[in-house]
Amino acid sequence: MTDPRQAALDYHSQPIPGKLSVELTKPTATAKDLALAYSPGVAEPCREIAKDPENAYRYTGKGNLVAVVSDGSAILGLGNLGPLASKPVMEGKGVLFKCFAGINSVDIEVDAESPQAFIDTVARIADTWGGINLEDIKAPECFEIERALIERCNIPVFHDDQHGTAIVTAAGMINALDIAGKKIDEARIVCLGAGAAAIACMKLLVSCGAKAENIFMLDRKGVIHSGREDLNQYKAMFATETERRTLDDAIDGADVFVGLSGPNLLSAEQLKTMAAKPVVFACSNPDPEIHPEVAKAARDDVIMATGRSDFPNQVNNVLGFPFIFRGALDVRATAINEEMKVAAVHAIKDLAREPVPAEVKAAYEVDELSFGPEYIIPKPMDARLLDRVSAAVAQAAVDSGVARKPYPAHYPLTRIEDVYGD
Repeated sequence: MTDPRQAALDYHSQPIPGKLSVELTKPTATAKDLALAYSPGVAEPCREIAKDPENAYRYTGKGNLVAVVSDGSAILGLGNLGPLASKPVMEGKGVLFKCFAGINSVDIEVDAESPQAFIDTVARIADTWGGINLEDIKAPECFEIERALIERCNIPVFHDDQHGTAIVTAAGMINALDIAGKKIDEARIVCLGAGAAAIACMKLLVSCGAKAENIFMLDRKGVIHSGREDLNQYKAMFATETERRTLDDAIDGADVFVGLSGPNLLSAEQLKTMAAKPVVFACSNPDPEIHPEVAKAARDDVIMATGRSDFPNQVNNVLGFPFIFRGALDVRATAINEEMKVAAVHAIKDLAREPVPAEVKAAYEVDELSFGPEYIIPKPMDARLLDRVSAAVAQAAVDSGVARKPYPAHYPLTRIEDVYGD
């Protein structure tokens, strides 16, 4: 049997180290080609860009290039291993950008002594790219870093650990509640975890119709309530007037549990106290807050999602970020705003309700996939995501006034001239 650890190391080291390389898009076979590629021909686009910075999108790869940037302070489930140790993950993110949305990327690992140093470093080189994907930066620093870079940069800045997770969670949650016969504005929601992803998930659920007063968020000290004096500004947004103090208190009668915390933190006994047809998103990876087999043994009416690919309803960021950036780049958006995030939510939600193509079922080796408790979120290999989500995000950018190009005539943008435009 193959050792999984060695297989992963071999994958990253053989036949050459790393997962990405640079490819040429222009001929270089002759001296004339090289004279156009570099000196003296390169001077002409330089002059044009100096006249009008927008010409960078015409004469360089900026318009289809995203930076994947990290300080390595919150790498997957590994914690703070530092910038260099984050490089395999950042390269991996680049693989997903290219594979799913045809977007080129470069990974940037920043060794910064403070959040402000990180902000300054990235802001000074931001003109290089068409967008910035922040990755694996710990809370609460990630909130300030993203906010400051959004203010300082005129290209989309998106912290995927926050918003990618939130978008896919919200899409699946709306579907799950609909199947359960419940309305999002009436659902009582318990969120175990108060980090970057948890706060972003709850904020986006509110944007999608949930009531803030119906959300009970818990950190390591228990329920985040209005009487606590140890809350940062981000947790304080979800401080509720309540006498509930523990998970036992909060979960009793709740309609929804969202776990973004750690393994085995929701017990079968606690699940049994939830309302009828409970919705449980246990997203801790690799081990969820409650194992699906345990949950379904305790409640045969539970609608369950996890972060794992070996169970139904995987909350997987790859359903979102490649297509969100694709849509933003295609209309040259200056930001990824709330309207674009909500548009992505509804595009993903709606796709799960459509008949599943045979090729998707074949890719997952299943005979049947249809909207219901075991299928509330589309599968990552569903090629329709590129069309639906990118188009929805691009249209929302145009409608909300952050686009610098009109909505494309057609999707998906498969030709290089469609991607870059004029």
